[in-house]
Amino acid sequence: MTVNDKIIKNKLGLLNLAQELGNVSKACQVMGFSRDTFYRYKSAVEEGGVENLMDQCRRKPNLKNRIDPNLEERIVKIALENPALGQQRVSNELRKEGLCISAAGVRCVWIRHNLQTFALRLKALEKSVAQDGIVLTESQLAALQRKKEKDEYCGEIETAHPGYLGSQDTFYVGTIKGVGRIYQQTFVDTYSKVAFAKLYTMKTPITAAELLNDRVLPFFDQHQTGILRILTDRGTEYCGKSDSHDYQLFLAIHNIDHTKTKAQHPQTNGICERFHKTILNEFYQIAFRKKIFGSLEELQKDLDNWIDGYNNERAHQGKMCCGRTPMDTFMEGKHLWDEKVNQLNQVESI
Repeated sequence: MTVNDKIIKNKLGLLNLAQELGNVSKACQVMGFSRDTFYRYKSAVEEGGVENLMDQCRRKPNLKNRIDPNLEERIVKIALENPALGQQRVSNELRKEGLCISAAGVRCVWIRHNLQTFALRLKALEKSVAQDGIVLTESQLAALQRKKEKDEYCGEIETAHPGYLGSQDTFYVGTIKGVGRIYQQTFVDTYSKVAFAKLYTMKTPITAAELLNDRVLPFFDQHQTGILRILTDRGTEYCGKSDSHDYQLFLAIHNIDHTKTKAQHPQTNGICERFHKTILNEFYQIAFRKKIFGSLEELQKDLDNWIDGYNNERAHQGKMCCGRTPMDTFMEGKHLWDEKVNQLNQVESI
């Protein structure tokens, strides 16, 4: 309840009490109001309804302190021309043009136009480029490139359609008596967040390629799509000499590009890392407390059931899913793949 709601409730309480008692004086005495106040409230309600009981702000904006509209327009233009400049730098640049405004004044303009942070100014620049098709300067390109690298570092990866980029990683599950160490090979489509996971007793290039061959590529083939690129870390199961490394050879055979994360920066592969946290919290930590697994196949069966629910039933709040399930997002984005393939075919035919 807001402050205004409390005020209105108190004032309405006075009017209602007077009506119930049938005595204005008694109601005013109980509620601690004067009779003049009661009749003022009553008149306000009769004239404009309950909204008239809200406290009216008597402060009037001091328009004399508002900067010149042309200067405000210039500040906004500078924010888009060079979003990396801070408020003091903008103030200094304007002073060179004979325009006097403090750094705090620049920030006030930014706040009015939702440009007060570097990220917001970059977002406004991207929107302006999309709408107006302006040609970017070198400083603008550099700023957008820094934003892209920062987003990738924080796990935000550029993805255009299903199959545009897959994210693959190895997850250490634990040890089962009689089985030994268990590793999970994980693949997540970065657009739709459709995920695949398979368990192995070792992490090698063969197991990394086997997940793609057994689960991932058949799924994309079934839906008449494919994978253009895969992002992995720099583990030995993914990286090696291209002429003798099983995983590298598998990607080359299927014409899939391979991108590696920045060294010692696992956040670059943040989509897989976040999926591993989800599967740990929502599956493994619960499953190992409910049941004692005696074989890898037994655990794989329960994992497959969970993955099926994750892909088809669990609503996802990712950037592309927006509350839909990963499978719904994949199916609704298939036309983007078809458009991409058609464009490539047209270019190759030319």
